[in-house]
Amino acid sequence: MAAKKDYYELMGVAKNVTPEDLKKAYRKLAMKYHPDRNQGDKDAESKFKEISEAYEVLSDEQKRAAYDQYGHGAFDGGMGGGSRNGGGFSDFSDIFEEVFGRGFGGTGGQRGGGRGAHSQGQPGSDLRYDVAITLEQAHQGLSENVSLRKSEKCGECHGSGAAKGTKSASCDQCHGSGTMRFQQGFFTLERTCTKCGGAGQTIKDPCRPCGGAGRVQKQKTISITIPAGVEDGTRLRVAGEGEAGMRGGHAGDLYIFISVKPHELFIRHGDDIHCQVPIPMTTAVLGGEVEIPTIDGTKAKVTIPAGAQPGEKFRLKSKGMNVMRTTRRGDMIVHAMVEIPVNLNAEQRKLMEEFKASDKGKSNDHHPKTKSFFDKVKGFWDNIKK
Repeated sequence: MAAKKDYYELMGVAKNVTPEDLKKAYRKLAMKYHPDRNQGDKDAESKFKEISEAYEVLSDEQKRAAYDQYGHGAFDGGMGGGSRNGGGFSDFSDIFEEVFGRGFGGTGGQRGGGRGAHSQGQPGSDLRYDVAITLEQAHQGLSENVSLRKSEKCGECHGSGAAKGTKSASCDQCHGSGTMRFQQGFFTLERTCTKCGGAGQTIKDPCRPCGGAGRVQKQKTISITIPAGVEDGTRLRVAGEGEAGMRGGHAGDLYIFISVKPHELFIRHGDDIHCQVPIPMTTAVLGGEVEIPTIDGTKAKVTIPAGAQPGEKFRLKSKGMNVMRTTRRGDMIVHAMVEIPVNLNAEQRKLMEEFKASDKGKSNDHHPKTKSFFDKVKGFWDNIKK
């Protein structure tokens, strides 16, 4: 018997090759020598077997360490490359699916279920339901009844698909596995059984109400709970409330997608509530209090200090949104929007004129932003002159 070639030389890699580069090398060689791409080429098939054996050993950490120390002798006595139970097998399957498409699998096992995987029927699909709620409802949480038409397990045959008093039988073509396997070169091709459609079972006398499907269309009302503090875009899962499976297969899930409607007063940022509140000019100048609504329907007072500026923010602790699945609350941020009066009467206009006259040529200490701005303007012009 000819001596085996060095595994590293077969793969065209150095002994310190990383697992990622090893996998890339194997993928490239597998595409080149795969029997399905080289029909009737015995040399290509032999080469493919050699690189597959090399990759199986080198991709397994323990086998690689043994090979590095003892060479091919490490696997004398049945330890080595012929086994398909090593740690590298999942990598083989991943690579074959990636390169050649689903349906290819190693000779030592089935991929994605195997015999009996379909014998309990086909699983049902998931469903989506969109719910639009107000910001107040998002804050408080609520229980909602969702009505939808979907497939439910047939009450006549209890989901089996067979007429009352009869039973389904294992498919005689796939023997209950739901798949057919064909040898193709060095590997096995797996396809859905054409006779049972992948169910693994055949029915000679189908149930009349469901036509043998094991499920029927019904209108159903489902009660869902939307937790307090839920955010826009949140997805809630209701297990088992999707479409019923075919012939006893497990049901899918129902996914509730939450959208929160825009509010006319409040804007939510995370767990905080922001609100723009108009402040009379006199209150901003002299100070005072303003009363504002909160998200939970109560009222709160905000103390405005004398000299408050437009856009100044005031924080009300724990007056924001409930934080989902906790006892905490966010804050409420009040944005002071100082309002300039319009449509002054004669007396008010006279008072404003008197204030303007008294302010002319005086210190700008009571106009700090104006002073700061014009100081910057002066510096700007000085720099230009220089």
